Amino acid sequence: MQPLNFSALGGDVGVLLWGAWLTIRLSLIAMTLGMIVSVVGAYGRTEAPRPVQWMISAYVEVIRNTPFIIQIFLIFFGLPSAGIRLRADTAAIVAMVVNAGAYGTEIVRAGLNTTPFGQREAGRALGFKPPQVFRLIILPQAIRAVYPSLTSQFILLLLGSSVVSAISATELTAIANDIQARSFISMEVYLVVLIMYFVISSAFSVLFAAIGRAIFRSPIAPGS
Repeated sequence: MQPLNFSALGGDVGVLLWGAWLTIRLSLIAMTLGMIVSVVGAYGRTEAPRPVQWMISAYVEVIRNTPFIIQIFLIFFGLPSAGIRLRADTAAIVAMVVNAGAYGTEIVRAGLNTTPFGQREAGRALGFKPPQVFRLIILPQAIRAVYPSLTSQFILLLLGSSVVSAISATELTAIANDIQARSFISMEVYLVVLIMYFVISSAFSVLFAAIGRAIFRSPIAPGS
């Protein structure tokens, strides 16, 4: 067994750091858009007419019970047959948003179900319209209740972003694959990338916990 030679990666450290930033940016964009989908989906599953609830339920079940990589392939390789061609990075974001939106819908819906029904009645008694009751009274309480689950979902999304390298989307794993193919130093490259993912996910866990304490003023354990 040959000893590890990390010095061979010296010229590629900057490239790997750039890949880490691309992964973070990709995940932040996908999670932001996915959160919007999640809130809209959760609202639809609780407030919309029954046919709309059925369609949202079908979307959630299909996404949650199929492999993420197949969803990516369907968007990147399947949509061109319908005349829709997306760049690899765009297809990656779309796939991640669709995936995060499905899981987030269920998380937010669970938070909505924890809000006492009397809160809705109180809001309507004060003259708020149903959308205002949802936005100003119900949703903030629901987000607080499921905040740890939402942040954990972001970490999973960030780690799962490595799968988009399968369609050559530009992020950390794809860049690592390019370096490995060029230098033939597999162990060193992927060990460094493993450590980078660990550091990034740990940093976000601590950051989210601090944000949770600042916003909700109650202890929220890192990574919970």
